[in-house]
Amino acid sequence: MKTHTASNFTVKPFKNRNGVTSWRVSGWLHGLRVRKNFKNKQAAFVERGTLDLKLMQTQSSLRPVTTSLSEEQVREAEILFQKFAGKPRTLAFYADHGLTHYKEPASQISLADAVKAYLEIRRDDERRNVIGKRQLKTIESEFNELQRHFPTQNLSDLTTDLLKPYLNRGNLARPQIHPARKTVNLRYGHLFTFFRFAVVTKEWLVKNPLAKISRHKLEHSRGSAPTLSAQEAAKLMAHVETLHDGAFVPYYALCLFAGIRPSVQDGEISRLPAKDVRLDTCTIHIEPDVSKVDMKRNIDIQPNLASWLEAYPLDKFPVIHKSLPKSRIAIAKQFGLSHDVMRHTFISMHVAKFRSMGDTALQAGNSERIIRRHYLNVTTPQEAEAFFNIMPALRGKPQAETSTAALSVAA
Repeated sequence: MKTHTASNFTVKPFKNRNGVTSWRVSGWLHGLRVRKNFKNKQAAFVERGTLDLKLMQTQSSLRPVTTSLSEEQVREAEILFQKFAGKPRTLAFYADHGLTHYKEPASQISLADAVKAYLEIRRDDERRNVIGKRQLKTIESEFNELQRHFPTQNLSDLTTDLLKPYLNRGNLARPQIHPARKTVNLRYGHLFTFFRFAVVTKEWLVKNPLAKISRHKLEHSRGSAPTLSAQEAAKLMAHVETLHDGAFVPYYALCLFAGIRPSVQDGEISRLPAKDVRLDTCTIHIEPDVSKVDMKRNIDIQPNLASWLEAYPLDKFPVIHKSLPKSRIAIAKQFGLSHDVMRHTFISMHVAKFRSMGDTALQAGNSERIIRRHYLNVTTPQEAEAFFNIMPALRGKPQAETSTAALSVAA
């Protein structure tokens, strides 16, 4: 058997079948395997000390010493001297260093209480429009899972070794399948922010247990954003005109032909006031309190969008009709609309028609890097020309550009 300066016995958390976590001491003594479970960490380490002493007694000679230390203290001292054997400095030096630099957590708060306090902060962020409802829902879902995974632990019990497998867990239906790297990074981001809050703001912890874990590096593909063709967009708008006497037209026209973020619960379209859609200057003003990124931007109203808004004016047709949230689900299913496909379509068509990543980035509220990566060369200038010539048919007189010949470019 090899002799180690560190302990020959390990103490690790062990999850029982009933979901309760124990602390397991394991190793070998006199050729026999040792494996014992304890309810708490302290009892496990005491047992490890006892086992270390028994092992040491078989490997070295003992000397009688008169001391004022108790038997338990003697054992602990022997374990410490064994652990620090061969180190360049004395045991006293390392003890002084620990006393000087180690800081106990301010409190032993339970994970449940820590999460409750953190979520209150995030809900307040949502009320102040710092984060959106969709993001808050994602955060709440992640921390519900964290508490389900660690139901009885204190916050300080969540070590790096415990959190690594948690970040890389599969879902409940197929736990054996590893999650995508992007999914792991999203989990990491939520937890890292939570632990930073626990360390810096509340001083519940001394250090962030995720500090030594790195995010995955992701390789992004260009042109990956899903879009509609000009012909599909024309069919969508033609259908929307027939519903509720065209009451849904402003919403779909603004999202499709101006690229406004479309969520009716918390997207830019849900906060856009009609007065900021200026047909007199052909400009839509997206103010910071409307923008997802809290930055003002202006969107040029293209001639076809102007025609839609003149045929369905916002003083008679609200941006979001009261019946839209329910009807939108059926429309999305009928036309295969994913969450941001109308916005993706606008950006791809805009950069194809005007050939300016900078101008498209400014109007879409994105960076040029994102435009180049996801939207450049997704479609053709001919397709974009047909897209920006889609006009209303049921109200007002359709312009010549909306002829079947123009749309046939996309067919």
